[in-house]
Amino acid sequence: MSLFNNLSTLFKEGADKQTRETKKRTSTSKKKTQRAGATNKKNKRARGKKPAAHTRPQQKQVRSKQTEQQLADARAKAREILVEAKAEALQIQRKSEQDARERGKELDRQQQSLNDKLDRIDTRLSQMDSKEERLDAEQVRVESLKQELETERQEVVAKLESVSGMTTDEATSVLMNTLEEELRRERAQIIRQRTEEAERTAEEQVQEILVGAMKLGATDYVAEYTISTVTLPSEDIKGKIIGKSGRNINAFEKITGVDVDLDFSPTEVRLSCFDPVRREVARIALERLIKDGRIQPSRIEEVVEKVRKELDKIMFEAGKQLAHDVGIYNLPNDLLRMLGKFKYRFSYGQNLIAHTLEETRIGMKLASELGADVKTVTLGCLLHDIGKVSEEAEGSHVELGVAIAKRFNMPQPVIDCIAQHHEDEPFSGPEQMIVYIADAISGARPGARYENYDEYVKRLTQLEEIATSYNGVDHAYAIQAGREVRVMLQPEKTKDDDVTTLSLKIRDEIKEKMTYPGTVTVTVIRETRAHNVAK
Repeated sequence: MSLFNNLSTLFKEGADKQTRETKKRTSTSKKKTQRAGATNKKNKRARGKKPAAHTRPQQKQVRSKQTEQQLADARAKAREILVEAKAEALQIQRKSEQDARERGKELDRQQQSLNDKLDRIDTRLSQMDSKEERLDAEQVRVESLKQELETERQEVVAKLESVSGMTTDEATSVLMNTLEEELRRERAQIIRQRTEEAERTAEEQVQEILVGAMKLGATDYVAEYTISTVTLPSEDIKGKIIGKSGRNINAFEKITGVDVDLDFSPTEVRLSCFDPVRREVARIALERLIKDGRIQPSRIEEVVEKVRKELDKIMFEAGKQLAHDVGIYNLPNDLLRMLGKFKYRFSYGQNLIAHTLEETRIGMKLASELGADVKTVTLGCLLHDIGKVSEEAEGSHVELGVAIAKRFNMPQPVIDCIAQHHEDEPFSGPEQMIVYIADAISGARPGARYENYDEYVKRLTQLEEIATSYNGVDHAYAIQAGREVRVMLQPEKTKDDDVTTLSLKIRDEIKEKMTYPGTVTVTVIRETRAHNVAK
C-alpha cells in the first residue's frame, strides 16, 4: 500500500507545483499587462484616445480557464497511471503469493522425502547391528567347534598311532606308496589297451591316410617324355646349318653351349647338353633360324639372345605358378626363376614340375592328417629337388639344394627336409620323414617314370653284380623293379657282424657307381639251416 501512497503524494505535489507555476505566470502576465496598460494609457492620453474598459477582465478569464483545463488533464492522467499501477501491483502480489505457496509445498515434499530416507537408514543400521551381533556370536561358536574338533582329531591320531605302531609321517608314506602302486598298474593297463587298439587300427588308418593323400596329389597330366630333336624341312638345310668351313655350326654350339648331331637322321638334328634349359634355348633358336632361312653367326647370336630372354620370362611365370598352386607366396624372384627351370627338367621321363606339384600335395595332406607342420612340409616338398637345376657343377643335387636353401635363408627345418629326403642323414623330425615318404610315393608309383627295357635290364644286372662281387656272398637277387637287392651270405664263411658291414659297403658302391630312380634297399641275410628226414 505504500506504493500507492507514494504515487498519490507524487501526483499531488506535481499538481500543486503546476498550480503555483500557473499562478506565478498569471501574476507575471498581470504585471506585464498593467505596465502595458499604463503605457498604452499614457499613449492614448497623449493621442487623446480612451482605452476599452473590458479588455483586462476578459484576458484574466481566459487564463483561468486554461489553467483549470490543464489541472483537470493532469488529474485524469494521474488517476489512469494510479489505476494501472494498482492493477500491476495486485498482479505481482498474487504471483508472488502463488510462488511462495508452491515453494512451501516443494519444501514440504523434500522434507517428507528426507524423513522417509532417514527412517529407512535407521532401519538398515539397526538390521546391520543385529547382523553383526549374530555374526559375532556365530564366530565365537565356530571357534569353539574348531577347538573341539582339533582336540578330537589329536585324540584320534594318538589312538591310530598307538594301534598301528606308526607315526603320521610313516602312515602317509605307506598310503602314498600304495596309491602310487595302484596308479602304476592302472596306467600300465591303460597303455597296454591303447597300444593294442592302435595296433588294430593303425594299418587301416595308414591306408586311409595314404589313399587320401595320393588322391589329393593326383595331377591332371601324366609324365612327359621329350627328346631334344629338331625336324628339318629337307636334307639340304643341313648345309646352311653347317655353313662355310663349319662356321655356322661352330658359332651355334659356342653360343648355346650344346652339341649338334647332324648324323642322327637325314631329316632330324639331335641336340645334347647336360643343362636342359640351354638345350631348350638351342632347340627353339634352331627352329626359328631354319624357318627364317638366314643362318649366320650374327643372326644366330641375335636369335639365341632373344630366345633366352623369352625363356627367362616363361620360367619365372612357371615357377611363380608352381609356388601359387601349392599356396606358397612371397618367395624371392631368383628362387622362383630356379623353380621355373623344372619346366624343362626331367628325371627318368618324369617332369620335375609334375613331380614337385604331386609330391607337395601328397605331403600337405599327410602333414594335415598327422598333425605335423604343414608349412614346413610344403616348403620342403617344393624345394627338395632344387639342386637339380643348380648352376654349380660339383656335388649331388641334395648338397646343392641345401646350399641354395641356405643362400636364400630358408628355415632350418626346411633345409633338413632337403638334406634328408634321400636318407643321406638321419631324420630330425616327422616333417622330414613326411617329405621323404611323399617323394617316394610320387616317384615310385606306376607310370610316373620311364625307362627303356635295355637300361632296365642293365640296372638290375649291375645291382646283382655289385652284390656278388664281395667274398662270402652266395647269391643276390634284384627285386621290386630294382628298388631292392637281397644278398644271401654263406654262413660257414661269414659271421653275424659281416651282415651290417657288407650292407653298408654294397650301399655305398651302388650310390657311387649307379644312377637309379628313387632309392635302392640293400638287405643282407645270413642263416643256417639243417635239413633231415626221419624214415
